[in-house]
Amino acid sequence: MIEILCNDRLGKKVRIKCDPNDTVGDLKKMIAAQTGTAWQKIELKKWYTVFKDHITLADYEIHDGANLELYYK
Repeated sequence: MIEILCNDRLGKKVRIKCDPNDTVGDLKKMIAAQTGTAWQKIELKKWYTVFKDHITLADYEIHDGANLELYYK
C-alpha cells in the first residue's frame, strides 16, 4: 500500500491509499469517492505531465508519499 497526496491548489487536499498496480483511472475513482466530484472530470498532473487513465502508478513511478496536482476539466 502506498499513500498519495492530491492537492487542487484551492484548499482541498486528499490523501489516498492505493496499490502501485492500480491504474490512474482507479486512483481518480478513489479521489472522486472522497471529494464528491465525477471521476471523468478529474485530471491528475505532475509538472506538465498529464497522467493517462489506463497506465499503472508503478509505470509512472509514483511511489509512497508522492504529491500530485489535482485539476478539474
